[in-house]
Amino acid sequence: MKGIVYRDADGALWKDLLSLQARVREYVAVLGLELLIDEAEGYAFLRARPPEEGVPPLPHLVPRRALSFPVSLLAALLRKKLAEFDAGGADTRLILSRDEILELIRVFLPAGTNEARLVDQVDAHINKMVDLGFVRRLKVPGGDSAFEVRRILKAFVDAQWLNELDERLSAYCAGLDAAEAAE
Repeated sequence: MKGIVYRDADGALWKDLLSLQARVREYVAVLGLELLIDEAEGYAFLRARPPEEGVPPLPHLVPRRALSFPVSLLAALLRKKLAEFDAGGADTRLILSRDEILELIRVFLPAGTNEARLVDQVDAHINKMVDLGFVRRLKVPGGDSAFEVRRILKAFVDAQWLNELDERLSAYCAGLDAAEAAE
């Protein structure tokens, strides 16, 4: 259970997890964790339980990772794209090319004269999303890059997360406006 367990990636582990989920939940609860399983989407993962009143907090066993602004922005944009894709209902897998992802995020990144540098930066952000398990790199004939947006993104980038990101962006914009007014 280190990381995310996907039904399509490890069918035997998935079946064991489903059949033993009551015991797994009981076991990880002692460690201050909770098991989250989404059978419809085909993934499972552990996360820290919220702290309880009057109980001293346990150490974090699941690492928390701070995301940079571009990676957070990319997560939000891919989550929006996944919601639009689901509304269309045509297929179950959202697959995007590197160029499509580049076009999604290009609008929000500072304009520059060096296109190759921008592409390299976006590639680094995509690689971070791959490392986090939100995006999976696909092998495509011809050498082009294609990525599958994993459904686990819906569990991590929810309405609350998007609201917090919006608040941070508003505070950032207010700070920029105040700095410009001071000049």
